Amino acid sequence: MCVAGTVALVSLGAYMTVSNNLYNGLNQNLKDRAAAALSATGAASNNIPLPALAAGLSDIRFALIDEDGKYYIEVGRPSITAQERSVAAGKKFDGFRDDGPTGSRIYAVHVQLSTGSSGALVLSLPLQPTKALLSQLALVLVLISAAGVVVAALAGTAVARTGLIPVERLTRATARVARTGDLRPIPVTGDDELAGLTQNFNVMLAAVSEARDRQRNLVADAGHELRTPLTSLRTNLELMMASEAPGAPNLSDQDKAEIQGDLRAQLDELTQLIGDLVELAREEAAHAVWEPVEMVEVVEQALDRARRRAGDIQFDVSLQPWRLIGDAPALERAVLNLLDNAVKFSPSGSTVQVRLGSAGDGFAVLEVADQGPGIAPEDLPRVFDRFYRSQEARTLPGSGLGLAIVQQAALRHGGEVWAGRAPAGGALFTLRLPGMPG
Repeated sequence: MCVAGTVALVSLGAYMTVSNNLYNGLNQNLKDRAAAALSATGAASNNIPLPALAAGLSDIRFALIDEDGKYYIEVGRPSITAQERSVAAGKKFDGFRDDGPTGSRIYAVHVQLSTGSSGALVLSLPLQPTKALLSQLALVLVLISAAGVVVAALAGTAVARTGLIPVERLTRATARVARTGDLRPIPVTGDDELAGLTQNFNVMLAAVSEARDRQRNLVADAGHELRTPLTSLRTNLELMMASEAPGAPNLSDQDKAEIQGDLRAQLDELTQLIGDLVELAREEAAHAVWEPVEMVEVVEQALDRARRRAGDIQFDVSLQPWRLIGDAPALERAVLNLLDNAVKFSPSGSTVQVRLGSAGDGFAVLEVADQGPGIAPEDLPRVFDRFYRSQEARTLPGSGLGLAIVQQAALRHGGEVWAGRAPAGGALFTLRLPGMPG
């Protein structure tokens, strides 16, 4: 439509320009013929030799008229109207008009007749050749314009289809992902904006695929971890139910107490495991509230809870004020997991060091160091993996999810966490969080 409009405007402009030039040329031709004829006959001397005038204008229609519009001489008898009579009377020097019935251009110019009276020389040229030429020009412009619009439409369609091939491919790929769940990357060709969009879509697919794999692994690992306590629970329950059956041997009070203790321990283990799974799976939970957080208060609340189950293990605490925007319950859970982990591996009567201070680059560092056996070098790369437990930790209570929860909380708040060896030989966990001094 834009091309058609542009071509129509150009064609109309060309037609009007040529038309004006042709009609102006026709008018100028009539003026020149009249001037040449009058000059050759000595019109300036008020004596127009009629035979000479007729010879000079023999190829066109002309006439000499007096003031009353009467023909003084005529060849072809051009039509006379009030305009020509006005020129003959001297009211104006000359004038043009189109005569519809005869299809001609009329030109009248004031002259002095040989009789001494005023008159007008009237010339007439047919308009048919000019109109025929303009008709041919209009036809040519219409045909060329139509052909140009068709060619532009075909070329535009071809270019658009070629340009939309990557969009169609991306559309089919998104439909394939929605229909089949297939997260394979889409082939990228070229280096234009669509190629960049495809690359970004592939990055999104990779992220979705990674999230789905993590979810599957979480479910598989959770099923594996839940199987052991559930099997043990079922065995103990079946044993107690069998002892109550008629004719079955009775269990001693000591055996019953041991079975009940095992049941309580297994229920505690299941409760902790399910709680850790819920905490780990919620990611950006809808009920999480991001608000200003005083990190000192978070650490102190976690210490209060850790001390209640630390027994004779002491805490050496040094905290500097630090504020950040975050989820206070998630941060408290992460700090508590670090403290519980330190308590779990610390020998009786030892001390766990807790340090919170600024790193000087817009981040605070929370260090939790114990005096236990430390982390083996081969276990360091995997201590934050879900359900990973070192050889020493497999005999201790826990779900293997505590440190994974710490890492998740650190990443959600724009920080990081890593494990190492403390100067005293135990494990050292460092939690790095952004914020500002309190």
